[in-house]
Amino acid sequence: MAAPVIAVVGGGQLARMMAPAAGELGVHLRVLVEAPGTSAAQVVADAPVGAASDESAIRSLIAPPDGDAAAVLTFEHEHVPNGLLTDLLEHGTPVRPGPEALVHAQDKIVMRRRLTDLGVPCPRWAALPTEPDAARAALEDFLAEAGGEAVVKTSRGGYDGKGVRVVSTAGGGADQVAEWIETAAAGGPALLVEEKVPFTRELAVLVARRPSGGVDDRGEVRTWPVVESIQRDGVCAEVVAPAPGLSAADAERARDAAVRIAEGLGVTGVLAVEMFEVPAGPGEDGTRVLVNELAMRPHNSGHWTIDGAVTSQFEQHLRAVLDLPLGDTAATAPWTVMANVLGSSLGELTEALPTVLGAFPDAKVNLYGKDVRPGRKLGHVNVSGDDLDEVRRRALAAAAILRGEAPARPHDQEQRP
Repeated sequence: MAAPVIAVVGGGQLARMMAPAAGELGVHLRVLVEAPGTSAAQVVADAPVGAASDESAIRSLIAPPDGDAAAVLTFEHEHVPNGLLTDLLEHGTPVRPGPEALVHAQDKIVMRRRLTDLGVPCPRWAALPTEPDAARAALEDFLAEAGGEAVVKTSRGGYDGKGVRVVSTAGGGADQVAEWIETAAAGGPALLVEEKVPFTRELAVLVARRPSGGVDDRGEVRTWPVVESIQRDGVCAEVVAPAPGLSAADAERARDAAVRIAEGLGVTGVLAVEMFEVPAGPGEDGTRVLVNELAMRPHNSGHWTIDGAVTSQFEQHLRAVLDLPLGDTAATAPWTVMANVLGSSLGELTEALPTVLGAFPDAKVNLYGKDVRPGRKLGHVNVSGDDLDEVRRRALAAAAILRGEAPARPHDQEQRP
């Protein structure tokens, strides 16, 4: 009997990092890549080329004329036509996560409305009208109610800080997003506005769900420890697992919100729930969390799980979409820090391997095989251990070497026992 085939749309680093888990499980990975030589195409043998918006390419990915049909279709990004996914689902192809769930990661207005219905805590928000004058008036009213500052987002297409703009009454208000308002009126992405949350830090909860198992066979769900996500210029730079100083009660509240979302939206696979931690209100204990963004796939905030958890997010995603029992999500060390490699002065990051691996033999380096560009996610480093300060220092120093910065000082290069 042939191994099950998992078809994946998207040829970036997330699909690339599914490959080791697929090999270990003995399942066949077939990835639709944007071009030959993409991150995933370098490590996945079955990597046809095509666009995520190309219906014929996706249908061929699922049922190639010279290969086995896929058991399931999944994704490494959300930019896939929902109408096509609905048609595939109706004609017998399991699509996981399904289009009814995926739309909440594709459209922020749809997401906010549904989370509000589910009673999940979110920032105060409003959808802006499409007509330009009405949009301007609604935005100015929101700014007046929110203290003169707010965040405007495009409902679709934004990521890593793109499609997000802070506006203020003092800075010009609606004039600061004038081109977005005109684009929305011309048929572009609709806009929403949210309060600018006075958060103390950003947290993330990674949750996995499969269709079977659990209570009354309504779906098995597992969460990993809540992590702290540290952003620079709108891009995740570090992840600390578990989130330092987070009480057990506050962590449980964050996980409960993530599970409520996964079950309420009917997610299959890995779901990343990015949150703001905010001070508790009068008479409240601990802190509160407000949900910021969703990603219905493996996520940057979960890369630490490759080396720091019993089951990585990539293996778990494959298990979930095949409806296999989910793996243990416990951490394997007291602390794991993931440091992203964002841009580099090196022509090729592998040039730095002798230095970084010699200086930090405990560091787990994961390079994505991408061409170097300023600020681009080129790889990450995981370091685990008992002392958070030392773990974080080593992870950041290793990532710095891969960015082409000065090698570690001599005392940094001493091997740890």
